[in-house]
Amino acid sequence: MDFGLTEELDLVRKLARDFAEKELMPRASRHDREERIDPLVFRGLADLGLWGLSVPESFGGSGLSNLALCLVLEEINRGCASTGVTLSVHASLVCSPILKYGTEEQKRAWLPRLATGECIGAYCLTEPNSGSDAAALATRARRDGDHFVLDGTKIWVTSGSLAGLLVVYARTNPDVHKTKGITAFLVDPTTPGVRVGKKEMKCGIRGSPAVEIVLEGARIPAGNVLGSVDRGFPIALDTLDGGRIGIASQAIGVARACLEASIKYSKQREQFGQPIASFQAIQWKIAEMSTRMDAARLLVHRAAWLRDRGLPCGAAAAQAKLAASQAATFAADECLQIHGGAGYTDHFEVERLFRDARITEIYEGATDIQRLVIARSLLA
Repeated sequence: MDFGLTEELDLVRKLARDFAEKELMPRASRHDREERIDPLVFRGLADLGLWGLSVPESFGGSGLSNLALCLVLEEINRGCASTGVTLSVHASLVCSPILKYGTEEQKRAWLPRLATGECIGAYCLTEPNSGSDAAALATRARRDGDHFVLDGTKIWVTSGSLAGLLVVYARTNPDVHKTKGITAFLVDPTTPGVRVGKKEMKCGIRGSPAVEIVLEGARIPAGNVLGSVDRGFPIALDTLDGGRIGIASQAIGVARACLEASIKYSKQREQFGQPIASFQAIQWKIAEMSTRMDAARLLVHRAAWLRDRGLPCGAAAAQAKLAASQAATFAADECLQIHGGAGYTDHFEVERLFRDARITEIYEGATDIQRLVIARSLLA
């Protein structure tokens, strides 16, 4: 078994690492404080071709693998988790399902714009009364000639206020089992009846906006159905498998930033006449952080490897997401503890990393949902 990277993958990783160190790390605290990502960052991602990393070259992208996307997302999130989640949602939850389930016309209409970053994608699944139980969504879509009319409210829509394309899930058949009568739609946010609602004030990843998307009589052409009518829920589940691999990569990036900050600080900070790195208690924290992070990374890369080959990856993605998100929150907690009182202030990046890490156990399926997916795969 070869654990090494190909020359191409190593080059892509280095490209993302250089961008993160030069462009993201100096801006990350400002992104958090101002609750917005510098437009120059979006332009830089476009210049490097990272918006379309997994989009085929025939549609203007780089045509690289899910594993390549994992490597890039780890590096980007090491620099700025707000930028990282924006890129992850765009690639995993929007570009990926269009590529897999879209018609040729839909691909030609959207993928070239998504690949260049001219159009940022957002994913609209969660609702006020539909979170972990995603199939309980109440947004309705009724057929009206050659259009569908959508009514409902989506919440926690990452990049919703920036998006040029929304993937919206709505109930088209209320008379069947709740998992069977759902349809996915490609929605232009400039459509009359589509508007951005409340923006959430979040604990972490504050540079990335999470907003309501309100649909009030929005007329969507029938040609914008993604996949088949009433068959949108399997698309949502398959898409979330890829999304979980993306967020697991985010968690690894945050964990790595915590580990690196802990090593640096423990060598500089002196107590009792010596660097705290010489104390066994600190050494054990760093050893545990590193081990959990490396183990989780292997699970992430395995899940991406499976998805690249078209093999079932639901349970593997859940294991990766579970292990990586817990590694991130553990690393962030230990990192703050190593920094002591100074880590609880904004003198260091630790408090931001602490806040950014926690969301990885919640979105793209909460930790207990991952356990449920894993258990069901074993007990089926």
